[in-house]
Amino acid sequence: QVQLVESGGGLVQPGGSLRLSCAASGSIFSVHAMGWYRQAPGKLRELVAALTSGGNPNYSESVKGRFTISRDNAKNTVYLQMNSLKPEDTAVYYCNANMVVQLSDYRFLEVWGQGTLVTVSS
Repeated sequence: QVQLVESGGGLVQPGGSLRLSCAASGSIFSVHAMGWYRQAPGKLRELVAALTSGGNPNYSESVKGRFTISRDNAKNTVYLQMNSLKPEDTAVYYCNANMVVQLSDYRFLEVWGQGTLVTVSS
């Protein structure tokens, strides 16, 4: 079994901050790219930020300068620090990871977390 467990969502006022965490666990051989996506009501899921195993970040234009993605490779954990939050950031945030897992053999998998709700409202 391999899973991603997210935490850190909640209700915050506009201009506030939140930090999301996502930890990968299970029969993991190696973790490669990790990232965060979000899906607002009535909209498609979109990339928020991603980070390669080499540490190169990629951000959507809508969050550049406000969000920061980081990772702890030793803990197979990725974080998303969200500052200056806006109502339009309200969405379910999903963690995503590309990894090699060791089951009966070695397999490359793309794994999604269950999602954590972020609500930005006064």
